[in-house]
Order: sequence, then C-alpha cells, then structure tokens
Amino acid sequence: MLEDNIIAKHVRQALREYLKDLDGENSIGIRDMVVQSVEKPVIETILEHVEGNQTRAAAMLGLNRNTLRKKIKIYKIKM
Repeated sequence: MLEDNIIAKHVRQALREYLKDLDGENSIGIRDMVVQSVEKPVIETILEHVEGNQTRAAAMLGLNRNTLRKKIKIYKIKM
C-alpha cells in the first residue's frame, strides 16, 4: 500500500473526530458528505491558484471544463 499523503492523513483524522462526535449515533451518507466537504475547497483553491482560469483549473482537476462549471454552480463558488 502506498504511504498516505498529508491530505489523506487530515481527512482520516477529521473523519475519526466526526465519528467520535456522533457518540454512537448512526449516520447515513458519510461518503457523500466527505466528498462534498472536500470538493468545494479543492475547486476554490485551484481556481484561486490559476487566477480564475477555468480551462487551466479543469485540467489541473482532471475534469471537463463543463463539469467544472457545473460544480462551480452547484457549490455556488464566487468567481
């Protein structure tokens, strides 16, 4: 198995804290919650890095530009 990178370590720790805070209560849809919680800041950070250039951002994210635009709309990311 490949060694975890720092992002994976932080996600793992945050998820452990989230599960601990549930205090035994069941939760449904954790995967989707985590993906959405991570995806928005990733897109925002990449867009900031490329100074709003959606073509470059889409390439860095490995997304089609139209898919990126859809996610910008879904997450209500300010440009």
